[in-house]
Amino acid sequence: MTRFGYTLMTEQAGPKDLVRHAALAEEAGFDLEVASDHYSPWLTSQGHAPFVWSVLGAVAHVTERVELMTYVTCPILRYHPAVVAQQAATVQLLADGRFTLGVGSGENLNEHVVGAGWPAVAARQDMLAEALEIIRALHTGELVTYDGEHYRVDSARIWDLPEQGVEIALAAHGSRVIERCGALADHLVAVEPREDLVRAWDDLPDKPTVGQGARAIGQIPICWDPRGKDAAVARAHDQFRWFAGGFSVNADLPTTAGFAAATTFVRPEDVADNIACGSDLDEIVESVRPFWEAGFTDVALVQIGGDTQEAFLKQAAGPLLERLREASRG
Repeated sequence: MTRFGYTLMTEQAGPKDLVRHAALAEEAGFDLEVASDHYSPWLTSQGHAPFVWSVLGAVAHVTERVELMTYVTCPILRYHPAVVAQQAATVQLLADGRFTLGVGSGENLNEHVVGAGWPAVAARQDMLAEALEIIRALHTGELVTYDGEHYRVDSARIWDLPEQGVEIALAAHGSRVIERCGALADHLVAVEPREDLVRAWDDLPDKPTVGQGARAIGQIPICWDPRGKDAAVARAHDQFRWFAGGFSVNADLPTTAGFAAATTFVRPEDVADNIACGSDLDEIVESVRPFWEAGFTDVALVQIGGDTQEAFLKQAAGPLLERLREASRG
């Protein structure tokens, strides 16, 4: 049966609100909670970008059952992979084994801030492979010295390690990153319900397939609003029209101004065509359906609008989860 998650969107709520939303999401019955790791929101109307690792530490202490995950961290520029290895191990200890490290090759929006430039996608994927080698090595608890093409590690050891380790989920927009980095990961992450990505994962040699030890974890935005479709569409257009650019555009834009300019001609009706908006829970269920039909084992929902989270979690999440689980069983 498909598992359903809630997204802690660090771009649309401050740290204390995110921790409160995490507790409410667990109460509502979500199976997992995924958290974005950004230095900047995509649009100024979103208005937030707290440090996700501090948030996750607090979330680990206000929740007991729900799984936690970064969706996703980029361990190649803004963070050195040795630092990510320590961050992930610490959160896993705080979460008592409920944490998965989701990683990807990043977005210029967040990574350019350290002044290291923005490599082409093929180079970023090569950097990601090295980063995962370092993280895996450090999670053994051994003393690690590493001299690669992109990174050096000098006599490093993670002193506080969880016994169960930290599983890694790899974000993929195409098959190349799966081929390049899949052997170093445990699970697949994708924001489009693409069966070809699941097949590419399943084609990896000597790896568990999706549903047989590996997971494919998707994510989809929704904009529930009890006032109806028009109010929801207006909010989604204001805060989430950046979504229309697609990964190939979004990964390279460096600033909120760039995202605003790139989405100038995205109309409210364009957003409504791509995001389920309004109070109709059945419409939301149908928007999620392509993920489980493509073979995804988990789907995390993004409720658009920081000031709508409590109402969504208290009023809509429970009935929506019931309908999603019933539909996915069928």
